[in-house]
Amino acid sequence: MTSLSNSNSPLARREALASRLEQLTRMIEIRSVEERIQKLFGEGHIRGSTHLANGQEAVSVGIARSIDPDDIVTCTYRGHGHALALGVTTVGVLGEICGRTVGCAGGLGGSMHLVEPEIGLLPTAAIIGAGLPIACGAGLAARTRGKDRIAVSIFGDGSSNIGAFHEALNFAAILKLPVVFVCENNLYGEYSRIDLTTAVEDIALRATSYNMPGVIVDGQDVDAVAAAMETAVARARRGEGPSLLEMKTYRYSGHSRSDPATYRRPGELDQWLKRDPIDILARKLVEERLLAADGLEPLKAEVRDAVEQAAQEVLASPHPDLGEIMSHVSAGSAGDDRKFTFWQ
Repeated sequence: MTSLSNSNSPLARREALASRLEQLTRMIEIRSVEERIQKLFGEGHIRGSTHLANGQEAVSVGIARSIDPDDIVTCTYRGHGHALALGVTTVGVLGEICGRTVGCAGGLGGSMHLVEPEIGLLPTAAIIGAGLPIACGAGLAARTRGKDRIAVSIFGDGSSNIGAFHEALNFAAILKLPVVFVCENNLYGEYSRIDLTTAVEDIALRATSYNMPGVIVDGQDVDAVAAAMETAVARARRGEGPSLLEMKTYRYSGHSRSDPATYRRPGELDQWLKRDPIDILARKLVEERLLAADGLEPLKAEVRDAVEQAAQEVLASPHPDLGEIMSHVSAGSAGDDRKFTFWQ
């Protein structure tokens, strides 16, 4: 399986997404990793909390297959799927969440702070909407340095109600920065349904205030996500400025590990499960004769086994020692701070 043979190389994992079957495999991998995260938490291997995005896998893979590894990506604490889709290894993600040295940040960042310069992933942020202005900075830096790079800012629907959202979109529009703003509208900002907190049903409508395209996208269909991304990315690379894409999607779990999501409307989860992104792509691949009619379940089993192997490797690895924990704190810190340098 492609994702296993390339498991130690983030760049190779990204390049593997050119394969339609690998796109499905990666979506299954994301789902399986998050299922294992739930178990690891229950087993006492994870401190703090975790924020899953099961049900949103098509958004992650659709974005990753549409941009270059040199492009810069910012996203939120609900970023496990994006990290895996962009190319961070299963060991890198699980190791970081469990606070082990094999983690993508050496076990120093945890669930909310995943990072991998090799494939453009800036440290994910726990602050709501923090990645929006940072993406503007990355886009401006790319232009200033004469680099053919774009920046992608991924955020939730709740972020569209804070000042940083409006400031970032306005700033990017005025300077025509090469930025693609991607709103994952999963209907809930933490525990609050969008109709209780937001005056418009479609976040994409807000793009008109900043004279940029606002596009509503079926976030359960990886091909629809990729098509919208490709249009916005091409616009950004041509120097025509930013776009706002609203991915209509849904998270199957609650906001965090302790949230049973009892606030959902009756039957709402069942309706979204009928349009599971993995099933949608699997049906397409069967029609395209890239997957056997009975091939989905064996593929899921293979991926689950690989994820379990990664989990065992993580649990066998050490926690960082005090010297490693205190590295990267100041200019005089021990350790190679260039590990996290994005502008070589």
